[in-house]
Amino acid sequence: MIQKICTILCFCPWLLYSQKISITDVKTYQRHTELSWQINGLNGVEYFRIMRSADNVVYTPIKTVTAKEYMDFTDADNLNTFYYYIEALNGLNQKLANSDTINSIQTVMSDDALMDMVQNYTFRYFWEDGHPTSGMARERNSSGDIVTTGGSGFGIMALLVGIENGYITRTEGVDRIIKMISFLQFADRFHGVFPHWMNGKSGKVIPFSQFDNGGDLVETAFLMQGLLAARQFFDADNAAEKAIRQIITKLYEDVEWDFYTKNNSGVLYWHWSPNYAWQMNFPLRGYNEAMIVYVLAVASPKHAIPASYWNTGWTSASTYKNGNTWFGNKLFVGPAYGGPLFFAHYSFLGLDPRRIKDKFANYFDQNRNHTLINRGWCIFNPLKHKKYSAECWGLTASDNPTGYLAHEPGTNDKGTIAPTAALSSMPYTPTESMAALRYFYFKEGDKLFGKNGFYDAFNGNVNWYANSYLAIDQGPIICMIQNHRTGLLWNMFMKNPEILPALTAIGFVRDASAVEESHDEQNINIMPNPSFGDFDILFSDPKTIASKIEIIDMQGRNVCNVTKVQGQNSRIACQLSGHKGLHFVRLYLAGRVVIKKVMLY
Repeated sequence: MIQKICTILCFCPWLLYSQKISITDVKTYQRHTELSWQINGLNGVEYFRIMRSADNVVYTPIKTVTAKEYMDFTDADNLNTFYYYIEALNGLNQKLANSDTINSIQTVMSDDALMDMVQNYTFRYFWEDGHPTSGMARERNSSGDIVTTGGSGFGIMALLVGIENGYITRTEGVDRIIKMISFLQFADRFHGVFPHWMNGKSGKVIPFSQFDNGGDLVETAFLMQGLLAARQFFDADNAAEKAIRQIITKLYEDVEWDFYTKNNSGVLYWHWSPNYAWQMNFPLRGYNEAMIVYVLAVASPKHAIPASYWNTGWTSASTYKNGNTWFGNKLFVGPAYGGPLFFAHYSFLGLDPRRIKDKFANYFDQNRNHTLINRGWCIFNPLKHKKYSAECWGLTASDNPTGYLAHEPGTNDKGTIAPTAALSSMPYTPTESMAALRYFYFKEGDKLFGKNGFYDAFNGNVNWYANSYLAIDQGPIICMIQNHRTGLLWNMFMKNPEILPALTAIGFVRDASAVEESHDEQNINIMPNPSFGDFDILFSDPKTIASKIEIIDMQGRNVCNVTKVQGQNSRIACQLSGHKGLHFVRLYLAGRVVIKKVMLY
């Protein structure tokens, strides 16, 4: 008997090893494979070594890790089938066990698949790494018990995306939102306004700075934006979802927006502290990220401010109106070059800027032009920063090699690119933002993409890559990509009965030049598609006129221009036979832009 056991041990080690480590999940994408595994009753394991082969014969160790998961990035230019197994090692790097072998077959990913992948990974930041007690979003991935109010509002909207896209079930989403709003009911509030930071266990305020230990109206507005979107999303006629709607309504009604007028001063103030009162002295005048504050304050059921505050407060600064044109794009409001790109994101995760305008702007047009100017600056690159290009762009507030800064064109361009800048602009610039997504994923790879999606930022001048994730940067990525794909969050937030009356009272009117893009897309077709280079654009309405048509490749390069196209059948007179892959056809119609896709062989 002893001899028989020895024979098994000596000649069949893989049989015993495979019983000790099991690979539990394999996810394969075009550029990387993600593996996770578990050990079964195996003691003394300190490390895991990932073994990989391209032929299932010769295996090479590629990484030794301590976690039970690994993302393996491979050659961006070649698709392949890879084979993997995992070795368990003790503290002396001696092998204790093997897993079975699995294979990973890489395939080309469509734009939609790539966007879904980025959203799914980014969702993990809020779902898997949310605070275990409160469910709130941590300020950043290294924040411990510090949770953020505004970032949690973004996280609530990410929760809705997760349900709609099937990352979690509706029941799981209901349980998480109940955990969050139950926490919020008893967390510190100052005249109904939450602080910027709280302890995720106790709900007690954590000072953001010396005098900022009370209510933060802007962060609270971001939270309310998310909560109100959730109030419309959770519309089922059952006890749990009824309770969600009731609690959210109460939280919104309790915010004393009128108190933060500082005795009816005509402008809202950002901060108030029970210890320092109005010491921060920050009146909220635009243009910046805080537009949503005034909309929610005017819309408040119980503590509304007069709609006139839009003029006496938000738009009252002499610098509100802009009028400059940069790189062929006009800025209607805001700083000289538009400011950091989060101005175009935070207030518009729920607030839908399409089809309406005030006396200053249609803010969808503002945000699109702001984004194009930001990209144009990076292409122009007057400061000669490394890596800047038509596909590597995006300046906004983010980490950088020396700390944190609101990066923007002009004096605050330090060479730091933040993926959230371009990706969160997907509804405004789908062609340009998609080219950036492909660059960040395929060219930068594992230096920039990790467990929770794209890391916060990178700087080519000093070859620096952040290892950080920030709630206020991750949230806009998943939310704005979803608004581009399905309009979910815009639809949910705008369904709230308080919002449209508030916009009307402020002075917003329907923008007659704005037409549903989906309607245009249904009435414009490209044939044949795919094409070998020659194709027709078919307009269902023979009166449709395109003043200009551009053909854009996946690197964001303009490969052809056509002017003045009209009629039901318009042949594109471009030499495209040498171009291959997905291209975008951008049609400039009367007051709007429609983008179609064509695959060239």
